[in-house]
Amino acid sequence: MPPKALLSVSDKSGLVDLAKALTKLGFELIASGGTAKTLAAERIAHTPVEAYTGHPEIFGGRVKTLHPKIAGGILQRRGIDDAQAAQHQIPPIDLVVVNLYPFAETAARGAPFDELVEQIDIGGPTLIRAAAKGAPGEQGVGVLVDPTDYDVVVEELQKRGALSLATRLRLMRVAFAHTAAYDAAIADELEARREADNVVTRGFPDRLQVSVRRERALRYGENPHQAAAFYRLDRLPQEPCLPAARVLAGKELSYNNLLDLEAALSCVKEFDRCAAVIIKHANPCGVALGDNARDTYLRARNADPISAFGGIVALNRTVDVACAEAIAETFVEAVVAPRFEPDALKALASKKALRLLELESLELAPHEWQRAPLEMRSVAGGLLVQTRDLSDEDPMTWKAVTKREATLEERRALAFAWRVARHVKSNAIVLAKENVTVGVGMGQTNRVDAVRHAAQRAGDRAPGSVLASDAFFPFPDGVLAAADAGVAALAQPGGSTRDAETIAAADARGMAMLFTGVRHFRH
Repeated sequence: MPPKALLSVSDKSGLVDLAKALTKLGFELIASGGTAKTLAAERIAHTPVEAYTGHPEIFGGRVKTLHPKIAGGILQRRGIDDAQAAQHQIPPIDLVVVNLYPFAETAARGAPFDELVEQIDIGGPTLIRAAAKGAPGEQGVGVLVDPTDYDVVVEELQKRGALSLATRLRLMRVAFAHTAAYDAAIADELEARREADNVVTRGFPDRLQVSVRRERALRYGENPHQAAAFYRLDRLPQEPCLPAARVLAGKELSYNNLLDLEAALSCVKEFDRCAAVIIKHANPCGVALGDNARDTYLRARNADPISAFGGIVALNRTVDVACAEAIAETFVEAVVAPRFEPDALKALASKKALRLLELESLELAPHEWQRAPLEMRSVAGGLLVQTRDLSDEDPMTWKAVTKREATLEERRALAFAWRVARHVKSNAIVLAKENVTVGVGMGQTNRVDAVRHAAQRAGDRAPGSVLASDAFFPFPDGVLAAADAGVAALAQPGGSTRDAETIAAADARGMAMLFTGVRHFRH
């Protein structure tokens, strides 16, 4: 009896070539629905499922392959169930080629719920799981869910006449991962379609279905003795994100590169205007707004040129030749931008160690994105999950608490510094002037040291600058340190038991202080 292959695929990539190859290898093909139509159009011999089972498709195509002759052909145990299979006239099926309805793609375009439900595949997962369960044994079933595996399988069948146990077991693992990811995508989408205020008003779901797949192995982790890999969510958020970027040139991305790139993207996504962010060890060391990519980048770099060496650059505008020439003046590890002009790409690609990433959606304004609502961090044995820090405070509503009112220009400068501060590791202090950071104090164990570090980096640029603090000042010493550096105005959340002392210190030095009422800790 010739071997049989069941073909029922939503993704038709590589289908015709696979079907022709299997036919040459002597397989009888059984095909369902649209797969059968594709084979018929190419004049490839096959038996439609309804002809094979003797039963038509019913209920608008919802029931096609759910039939004992199909399921039994896959699940029967060769050498054990042969007599019963012969009694019921159920020949064995040796190869199952199935992939599933495009549920995730349908969800991503915001399809109505009724349409989405119809993209929940029932027969497909059943066939895949049945074939995967039948993979072990001397005459086990082969299961194919990924078109990139077609050529490998055909080549092995041509060489050996049958699939090896090792190949069938590998395909078994791929198959169960495929159906698990599919179910996770359904659970994810149904949870996401609950009321928009679900997380705030009703708490987090009891279970989170997170489906990821390995994008690439990394050379090592944070240190050479640590192994690492980069995984991507099966369902990416509808905002600029690292897994959606294209690597155009440079060395392989490292674990630390990816962490820094994420920090750079997170910060540059704050701004509609042309913005440049330089990250060092996951903290911004230079952030600037401007009118063009070159000048904005240079302002960000010159904010802290020593720290910028070996940093990560993010821009939300196209990198032209002038900007590329400016970037090339300093050693940086990686640049991510919406686009690179051809000559700019050529100039930067000549630096073999420089990684270049293109992320087209960065050029869109933030209001055009649909940001993922949750973020997760791992702990041993679990996950910490929280809503993302996406608050968008209006600086004109911040409360003036000092005798001197902040000027309109100071409020605008504080709004810029405040946006940057929430991307700086706590304790965080940002000094800024004219839409550029002049000093950043990050990761200190007390706030006064963070102020001193920021002032030290700012040097003679500190006088007249404004200061944003991610959390309140617990003592007046931080405010006094800022005053000693020449800071003119401050923004902080307020809420300390010593607020009155802090306000008095600011008043004594002629500073303006605003209370935002919002904290931006970042650990």
